[in-house]
Amino acid sequence: MSGTALPIPPHSSPAPLPAPPVQPDSPSSADPRRWLVLPVVLVAMFMALFDFFGVNVAAPSIGEDLHASGTALELVLSGYAFSYAAGLITGGRLGDLFGHGRLYLAGMAAFAAASLLCALAQNPTELIAARLVQGLTAAALVPQVLALITAAFPPVERTRALAWFGVTIGAAMVGGQALGGALLAWNPYHLAWRSVFLINVPIGAATLAAAWRLLPRHALARRPRLDLTGASGLALGIGLLLVPLTVGHDQGWPIWTWASLSMAVPVLAATLWWERRLTRRGGQPVLDLTLLSEPGFAAGLGINAGFMGAYGGMLFGLTLLLQAGLGLGPLGAGLTFAPLGLAFAITSVLSRGLIARHGSRVTTAGTATAGAGLILLLVTLAASGAHTSPVRLIPALVVIGVGNGLTMPSLIGAVLAGVRPQHSGAASGVLTTAQQFASAAGVAILGVLFFSVLATGTGPGAYVHALQPVLAVDVILMLAACALSLRLRRPTTV
Repeated sequence: MSGTALPIPPHSSPAPLPAPPVQPDSPSSADPRRWLVLPVVLVAMFMALFDFFGVNVAAPSIGEDLHASGTALELVLSGYAFSYAAGLITGGRLGDLFGHGRLYLAGMAAFAAASLLCALAQNPTELIAARLVQGLTAAALVPQVLALITAAFPPVERTRALAWFGVTIGAAMVGGQALGGALLAWNPYHLAWRSVFLINVPIGAATLAAAWRLLPRHALARRPRLDLTGASGLALGIGLLLVPLTVGHDQGWPIWTWASLSMAVPVLAATLWWERRLTRRGGQPVLDLTLLSEPGFAAGLGINAGFMGAYGGMLFGLTLLLQAGLGLGPLGAGLTFAPLGLAFAITSVLSRGLIARHGSRVTTAGTATAGAGLILLLVTLAASGAHTSPVRLIPALVVIGVGNGLTMPSLIGAVLAGVRPQHSGAASGVLTTAQQFASAAGVAILGVLFFSVLATGTGPGAYVHALQPVLAVDVILMLAACALSLRLRRPTTV
């Protein structure tokens, strides 16, 4: 299981954007505390993804304790994804306007507070509302991570920093379910599902204290303006797409889901028209469309869409196979993904030398390797059928992990390498939104395919059979990302 255009104001002279931070060219001119800053900002990335993947395993406990209906439980799980994805671009733009360090501090404090509200919820309505707020706070927090890394590290060191960024993503996406299952199994102080949210409070407080001492909080000479029309239009349009894609299958695709998808097109078209008009008038749009002219940025968005769509669909289908088909518990299913996560983490760290020498070619090699791993997984399932076991899946999962570990840091570096410093927050927000939307769409669309093939089948064989066409589509998506990666320029530094 996983947000209309207003009348254009009279022309006026816009307040200038704040001066971009000076980009260090060598380690000697960079912030000497940058390697202390890195783990502090990466905590935010892990926390945001943990609350996307880890909370899923707590769903049965939440449903039983709060007597939540199926629809309410689905909104508990997906409400976070809605508000998170809808607010990411605005969160990145706010960082560009008000300072990435300031937004990180505000976002971390708000995220910890929202997590506490989730843990204290006494009924499904309260928990759904708290999860929506938690997603918005994560959207303010996450885009600042890449922007702060880009600002703090000189080009010669950025590869290493982005490698650790890749490690964090892999650990959170794959380990989130295992850690969530471990917390539920431990059940400290008999808190059950509430512990999955409460753990964010002390971690957030400690991280906030460290960030207060380490992160820059530059004062702006002039107060900038926020494009509220563009921010509202983007949030509404993304929400109109994500809500039906996420809950449509469970609800049987009622008429409102199709109406929502249809309404998203004119809303997003009107928002893009407004953003172009605002740009031509010298304003400050929340979505700077000139990003698409930055070297490699448009191609990078396409690669992210294919990569994350395939990855999200694979994780969803394989989780169903392990738990519903093979009868594993949440902790056992999460631990089955451990080889993938470990290979992802190790490869992300070791790949920095390759990225420094070969740049975006590593992205091509990574997506090709991940595609080969998906093919191996497909062949393994076809050969073993109803006799599939977690142990038989390990070789394919390791290959997929290696491919993902090569792809993630090299792709992020190649996409952001040509982005101007003053646009780093907006670029990070757009990039992360593309990842989030593609993952959600992959789960939703491939989930429909999975359940359509499964139909009324039961037992391991039926789930293996249902997963095979999902993996076939995943292979196509990954190979398309591989082909698109050939269009990325090869930077001299990452």
